[in-house]
Amino acid sequence: MKHKGIFFITLILLVFLFSVMVSAKVNLSALFMKQAGYQESDMIAMTDEFLKQNPDVEVNLNFVSYEELHDKIAVAAASESGVYDVIISDCVWPAEFAEAGWIIDVTDRLKDEDRADIFPTVLNSVTYKDRIYGMPWLNDWQYFFYNKRMLNEVGASVPTLWPEVIETSQKMKANGIIEYPIIDSWGQGEVVVVQYLTYLNAMGGKAFDENGLPILNQGKGLDALSYMVDNLKAGIYNPASIESFNEEVRRIYSSGQAAFGLNWIYMYNLSNDPQESQIAGDSEIALIPGFPDGNKSASCNGGMGLSIVNTCKNPDVAWDYISFLCSRDIQKKYSANALPIWISLYDDPELIALQPKAIPIAKEQIQYVFDRPQLPWYSQFSQLLGEELQSAITGAKIPQQALDDAVARMKEIQERY
Repeated sequence: MKHKGIFFITLILLVFLFSVMVSAKVNLSALFMKQAGYQESDMIAMTDEFLKQNPDVEVNLNFVSYEELHDKIAVAAASESGVYDVIISDCVWPAEFAEAGWIIDVTDRLKDEDRADIFPTVLNSVTYKDRIYGMPWLNDWQYFFYNKRMLNEVGASVPTLWPEVIETSQKMKANGIIEYPIIDSWGQGEVVVVQYLTYLNAMGGKAFDENGLPILNQGKGLDALSYMVDNLKAGIYNPASIESFNEEVRRIYSSGQAAFGLNWIYMYNLSNDPQESQIAGDSEIALIPGFPDGNKSASCNGGMGLSIVNTCKNPDVAWDYISFLCSRDIQKKYSANALPIWISLYDDPELIALQPKAIPIAKEQIQYVFDRPQLPWYSQFSQLLGEELQSAITGAKIPQQALDDAVARMKEIQERY
């Protein structure tokens, strides 16, 4: 009986010690996006690697679609619920989040040597008023994808201007190669805003004048929307574009139902994976075309950073986690769906061997990357512009009326700010 008593006391002590050890762990809750770029499996694997090196930390991963992401963050931060410690933030949100005090300033945490090794455009994704509010992580800008077999069937070279894309598309239609040559993401939301701004910048246009007033309803702004509407009506763009997001673009293009498409880098490897694509081996990547009287190219900065929410109880541990996910070794290892933020890695023989076609194009395309307007009210800008663009694309309004209405609504918001 004495031995049994000692056994049970020992067992109780062990259970107590284990519970103390578990409770002593630092718990972090992180919010990520399930869409373009790093896949959920990538983020889970990265986190598992971090946890193996940091057994005293637990990380609870949460995944939502891009369309849900902003509101999830805003509701949690505004209520100071402490639901999330680390968040993924689109490059257009630091202005809003910093102004609201929802994310912490990490300028002094980023080493000078690391800052110098990050593309300036990429660092912009977490910068507001010369202060840094996170670490760039999901480094991305868009590219032009084309089906080389379809291109060869009409004896065409890779187009470098959008008029050439349209001309080649017309030949493909005339020869019965493809019914709708181009697929694009014009679904209701941020995606249609990104694509419209891409054509606008390729034309050499701007969303705002030097005084900060919206000018989308005139000049290049009107030309860009008219280009989209006219070529949709002509059957050059797939009607599915109206409801498509990035994943729909990938699926339609990878199934051989489009010859051309714009998307983020993750589509390249997936469209050449026989398990994911019916055109594996025929999908190629190139510089996004420009316009004759505009710019040689234009690609939207789609960078997203990892930020620490102001209610985080363990910001040092959160920064360690963020730094690990953004480290050179991790970014090189998981480069299949998102290229690294680090300039030095683009000359790394190992990375070039992993991504022999993507790296040269990426180094060229970054020269033509543009940022979306840096506005504290960007979410409202995006929502109203997306609504008006959709009204024109679907034929509910003519382009001029849609953009006139968009500009009027923007001015109303500006007056409140």
